[in-house]
Amino acid sequence: MALVQYSESESESEPDSPQRPTKRPRQTSNLGNQPSSLPPLPAAFHDLYASSTRVSVRDDPSLHGGRKRVIPHVEGNWPTHIYLEWYPTKEELSLLSQLIAQMEGQLDDHGTKLHSLLHSDLGARLPLHISLSRPVVLRTEQRQPFLEEFQAAMKQSNLSTFDVTLQSLDCVSNYEKTRWFYVLRAERPEDDGLNRLLGLSNQCLSQFEQPPLYELPQDAIASPKANDTRVAQADGQTRNDYSHCFHVSLAWSLTDPSSRERGQIARIHLRKVHELRIRFGCVKVKIGNHISSIPLRSGV
Repeated sequence: MALVQYSESESESEPDSPQRPTKRPRQTSNLGNQPSSLPPLPAAFHDLYASSTRVSVRDDPSLHGGRKRVIPHVEGNWPTHIYLEWYPTKEELSLLSQLIAQMEGQLDDHGTKLHSLLHSDLGARLPLHISLSRPVVLRTEQRQPFLEEFQAAMKQSNLSTFDVTLQSLDCVSNYEKTRWFYVLRAERPEDDGLNRLLGLSNQCLSQFEQPPLYELPQDAIASPKANDTRVAQADGQTRNDYSHCFHVSLAWSLTDPSSRERGQIARIHLRKVHELRIRFGCVKVKIGNHISSIPLRSGV
């Protein structure tokens, strides 16, 4: 439900209204300096308000900082995304904001503008994420079967909660080369949780004729060089290692940074960033505006 903002003139009584009550002086309070006694919001609360309000039924880049819609809006098609979600704390947000400012300072003055992904246009804090799929499209009749298939695969995998640390800065483009994202690369976690989740996601997507994320073409997988990217698993099997691909996007731009700018960004000091540990306890599946949260198993 959207909030309606009234102007001050609408919220006050007319000057000539009879028996107008006298305004009491506003009392100040120091409660803002005290820790809140209210319990934190449940994680599922954020899923209810994760989608922004649609301001146009057409693709209008002027409404979105110059961005163009990658997936056209078509009746009966449902944009779908699988990902891990991270809500940084205030301290973490402050650190990441400083990092974005440092990256912006390393860009030569040729019109490159960074758009932060930490806050909305209205200043609200936004979640960050690690993608486990491309932005894909499901048809209406595929939504429920796909979700049930992925939930079943997750349950059978018996994957546990895991931590992720961040290692380096980089700049990557989307598949269409229309936007460039300034990202923090993720370290490969214990038990290889990111690769395992990616494998589940790609496997389920392939059953619905959707493209995989990061996966090599079949001819590349068959080449001897591809053996360098494979990792052994506890069950004796091997799978491709895409640990170098997983990342958290912090900001974006419409222009590609130069090789010199990339080098300057890569040399930014990240000691405090390396100390961050991000705990992931569930996988999010967003189909249209509906978000399902699939928990990982607690404990080891």
